[in-house]
Amino acid sequence: MSLTLELLQRPTLALEVKEIAAFLAEEAKARDEFRDKIQPHEKGEFINGETIMHSPSRDVHSTTVGLLHQLIRISIQAGTIPGHVVIEKAMCAFTRNDYEPDIAWFGPDKAKLIGPDTTIYPVPDFIAEVLSPATRKRDRGVKFDDYAAHGVAEYWIVDADDRTVEQYVLEASGEYKLAEKLAHSDIHPRSFPGLGIPLDALFDSAANFAFLKTLL
Repeated sequence: MSLTLELLQRPTLALEVKEIAAFLAEEAKARDEFRDKIQPHEKGEFINGETIMHSPSRDVHSTTVGLLHQLIRISIQAGTIPGHVVIEKAMCAFTRNDYEPDIAWFGPDKAKLIGPDTTIYPVPDFIAEVLSPATRKRDRGVKFDDYAAHGVAEYWIVDADDRTVEQYVLEASGEYKLAEKLAHSDIHPRSFPGLGIPLDALFDSAANFAFLKTLL
């Protein structure tokens, strides 16, 4: 029996719904306070009622995030792919939670909703998270589930220490399927057909620059 059907058959359903509604109202209030208080120089997220502030990242993390962002941004500028890409401190609003993914890309339709004064972004079409000791559990847990539930079509989990990428794609069932786990060769983003990225270009500046030259 599905969870929804089980809930609908409970005689206490109306009372439970009322209790949940009151809980979510308080959580929404806390979410508004989080948005009001967070400063532009801070990286923070609101996840299931809790404010998560991020500590400074390690250089290997920052380098990998920067190299991947650079590849997507220049590909957009070169006309290889469409859309809009943001990095780290761009707050994306999901139904219940606010996330600041390491990399978020929006296809052409959602890109039209983003302007110079945008501070709260819609749900992205592609997200990449670079693992760190503090975020690993959330990246593989609540974010993994929430991104899938809200239709993020492609999700990369990047391990900068092991130099690997797990590429997940959203199936018709609404769940992620591991398309590939790569430690070498090229990765082919489903979100950017025709763009094969050498894996080394995500971790090595020289390889990144060499690949960028082929795009220009």
